[in-house]
Amino acid sequence: MATQKEYEKLSDSDKKKEDWMNNKWRPMMGWIYMITCVTDFILFPILWAMLQAALKQPVTAWQPITLQGAGLFHLSMGAIIGIAAFGRTQEKLAGANNGGMQPVGQSVTTTYGSHGGSMGMS
Repeated sequence: MATQKEYEKLSDSDKKKEDWMNNKWRPMMGWIYMITCVTDFILFPILWAMLQAALKQPVTAWQPITLQGAGLFHLSMGAIIGIAAFGRTQEKLAGANNGGMQPVGQSVTTTYGSHGGSMGMS
């Protein structure tokens, strides 16, 4: 990783090249997980059945590869994508990389009891 002074000396195109992975890894993880699930749960079972039918063998059920080992792949991808989404939300709330958006201050005000508890009965 370059120091701040070295980073400032880089041209804009070099900065974009360096920042590409930092900016795109979250969406890439989502796309990779989606492609993996589609192939393992939709595409491969269809191809497996077609292969067995073409070879004139009895058609057996496809065993999803990603569910081997108690589905640890799905647990780990869920953790990675979930933590990444949480981290990005925190970055946005802190104003990073989006023009300084600040979190909305929340205050709850009520008028209950502001009439001395009489509620219109005098």
